[in-house]
Amino acid sequence: MINIILFGPPGAGKGTQSAKIIEKYSLLHIATGDLFRKHLKDGTPLGNLAKEYMNKGNLVPDQVVIDMVDDKIKSTENVTGIIFDGFPRTIPQAEALNKLLEAKSAPIKVLIELVVPEDELRKRLAERAMKENRPDDAKPEVIENRISVYKGETVAVADYYKKLGKYSSVVGVGQIENIFSNICREIDKSLLL
Repeated sequence: MINIILFGPPGAGKGTQSAKIIEKYSLLHIATGDLFRKHLKDGTPLGNLAKEYMNKGNLVPDQVVIDMVDDKIKSTENVTGIIFDGFPRTIPQAEALNKLLEAKSAPIKVLIELVVPEDELRKRLAERAMKENRPDDAKPEVIENRISVYKGETVAVADYYKKLGKYSSVVGVGQIENIFSNICREIDKSLLL
C-alpha cells in the first residue's frame, strides 16, 4: 500500500493537490476537514462536538479525530493506499496513525509538507471563503488563530516524521502542475525505499 500524508498549513493547497494525487495513484482520500463537514451537515453528535472547536479555529480533540479516521479506514476495503490530508495534526495523532497502519502492515511511506509563506496563506484563505462559501475561513481572527495553532501545535508532526526518515517538503507556491510534479517526484522516491 502507498500511504502518504500531505501536510501543510491551512490554505497551502492540500485539497487541490490531493485531488491530483488521488487520480494519479488511485488512493483513498481521508481529509478530516471533509469528515468534520459531513458530520456537521448531518448534525451528528460528533459533528456538534467538532463544531464547538472549529468555530474558534481550534483543533478537535485527538481521540475524536483518531476514532473517526479509524472508522473510515475500517469501512474501506481493497484500496491501493491512502492519502491523509489534514491528519495527523498532533504527535499523539501521528503515533495513533502509525499503530493503526502497522496493524495492517502498511506504514506511512512519506509525509510531504507544502511550504507556503504566511501572507499567501491569508490571501488564499480569504479567497477560498468567498469562492466556496466557507465562513470558517472568512474572519481574519479565525484565520490568524488557525495559522497560529498550526505553528504552535501541528508543525511538530513534521519533525516527528523527519526523525522517522519519512519527511519531504515541496514549495507550495507557483503553477499547480509544477507543484504536482514536485510532489509526485517525492512520492515516487519514497516508493523506492
